[in-house]
Amino acid sequence: MSAVSSRLPVFPWDKLEPYKKTALSHPDGIVDLSVGTPVDPVPALIQEALVAAADSPGYPTVWGTKELRDALTGWCERRLGAVDLAHENVLPVVGSKELVAWLPTQLGLGAGDRVAYPRLAYPTYEVGARLCGAEAVVYDDPTELDPAGLRLLWLNSPSNPTGKVLGKDELSRIVAWAREHGILVFSDECYLELGWEADPVSVLHPDVCGGSYEGIVAVHSLSKRSNLAGYRAAFVAGDAAVLGELLQIRKHGGMMTAAPVQAATVAALGDDAHVAEQRERYAARRAALRAALEAHGFRIEHSEASLYLWATRDEPCWETVAYLAEKGVLVAPGDFYGEAGERFVRVAFTATDERVEAAVKRLG
Repeated sequence: MSAVSSRLPVFPWDKLEPYKKTALSHPDGIVDLSVGTPVDPVPALIQEALVAAADSPGYPTVWGTKELRDALTGWCERRLGAVDLAHENVLPVVGSKELVAWLPTQLGLGAGDRVAYPRLAYPTYEVGARLCGAEAVVYDDPTELDPAGLRLLWLNSPSNPTGKVLGKDELSRIVAWAREHGILVFSDECYLELGWEADPVSVLHPDVCGGSYEGIVAVHSLSKRSNLAGYRAAFVAGDAAVLGELLQIRKHGGMMTAAPVQAATVAALGDDAHVAEQRERYAARRAALRAALEAHGFRIEHSEASLYLWATRDEPCWETVAYLAEKGVLVAPGDFYGEAGERFVRVAFTATDERVEAAVKRLG
């Protein structure tokens, strides 16, 4: 029996362990800015919705409750500008990472097929291609790719790790090209509500998709906007034919969002106040860390959105990681996200205010 894991790269975060040990030895403790995991409390109204639905002895459905589908379509129309979304245009998933990793397999891709994603990107796009035996290809501009055999095109705006945002004209140009060549577009928009120096737009916006969802699907998560990483609450929206096929496959696979999480998602998507409050927290942390890094000699590129600062001292990224680890600050090396990041580090501003303040002092 051949191990499927042999197809996969080394899990990148394992490489960071020695540097984490160094940072942990700092007298004032580690400031972990490596993983963008939420640290602030889950808003009370979401917790209350979860508790209220805790008595859920029966199996939930893969498609979710009617209330959940109403919440998904309503939020997409209100927040993304999507028009005429039906329940067939939405599907809840068990966290967006699960969706990214297993999507090519669920689409029936395999040897001879190609999956494309940005040159600097979340590593799970590549993992998804490798899991099903497809060829992973990277791009700077997807429209410059050879479309032959290209079955799935990942977009990621705002970008993880760089925070780069694609504008409406750029997105509409890419969508038009993909449609011309029969290429399915999945747009990872999990950081869309965290624009700082740009206003990110969804592929579902009519100025991008022309009012049709044919060949396009947007991926959204509540992990960042609502501090729900521990709930595994996410969803996809777009082409009804694609989502209908995924729904049938996921029914057979038992890929169900837990009933209390479905109820919590309805509450989260129905309230904008907690999102604005969380944005304010992140904005303050971002400003403090950016100022400290720049004063310390770092250059910040892009970073106009998302939860990260894409920073460089114009040296190999692992030298920067080691340098900051000696100060008790742990960051992610840029080459986790592709060879093009080999002289950058990704600095998350998801630590608590107290830990961010500690990092600022150490850089001062």
